This record gives sequence, structure tokens and C-alpha cells, in this order.
Amino acid sequence: MNIDKTTYKALTNIDHKEAADKKAAYLPLVYVCSPYAGDIENNVKNAKAYSRYAVKENAIPVTPHLLYPQFMDDGNDAEREMAMRFNYVLLGKCTELWVFGGVVSRGMAREIGIAKKRRMKIRWFDHAMKEVNEYA
Repeated sequence: MNIDKTTYKALTNIDHKEAADKKAAYLPLVYVCSPYAGDIENNVKNAKAYSRYAVKENAIPVTPHLLYPQFMDDGNDAEREMAMRFNYVLLGKCTELWVFGGVVSRGMAREIGIAKKRRMKIRWFDHAMKEVNEYA
């Protein structure tokens, strides 16, 4: 195949530009781990703020407790357990687990345990979204 230098250079630049664009556009998928049960109204408000923070930090938030309660009953043990299994699948698609709020619920503890078992990067944030060391 005989390609002139101009064509070769143009094709080479396209490949490099696409690769650079893909790298620049990469946003990590992060699992937002925060309380849901208890004060649901306030916890949902907080989860929305934590998700927005992830977007601001150039990450794609995965916040299942903002999604599944829309059509599944958290008060129904079978549906809650099914939703938790869904959460673990989503967690496996993420590159990091971000834990928010300073309090770890039973459901959060399970998610954190799975993330640790999978050797995922875990970042810890207080309620004000300031990164901290792991909660005691």
C-alpha cells in the first residue's frame, strides 16, 4: 500500500488526537456510600449533595440509594436484600468507593467490607465533604 506523507501524517494525527481526547475525557466511576435508612429525607438530601460533589471532582457518581428506593421497598426485607445485591454488582463496576457522612450504617459496612475484599481504593469524607482518614 502506498500512502503519501500528507495522508499518513493526517491519519497519524487523528489517532493521537482521539487517544488524547479519550484520556482527557476519562472520568472515574465512584460508588457513593452514605446512610439511607433512619432519617430518609435528610439522608437522601445528603446523598444528592455527595453525588454532586463527586461530579464537581470530575467523577461519575453511582448512588444506588437514590435510584432503587424509587421503585423498590426498603422496608420489605426481600426487596432490600435484592437491592443490596444490585449494589454489589454496581460496586464492582466502580474504580473507587467514597464513604460519606462520618457514620457507617449496617448496609454501608457491608459495602465497605466488599470493597476492602476487592482491594478497591476507598476514600473517606466527613459530612462537609472534607476528606478524612478512615472512620474509627
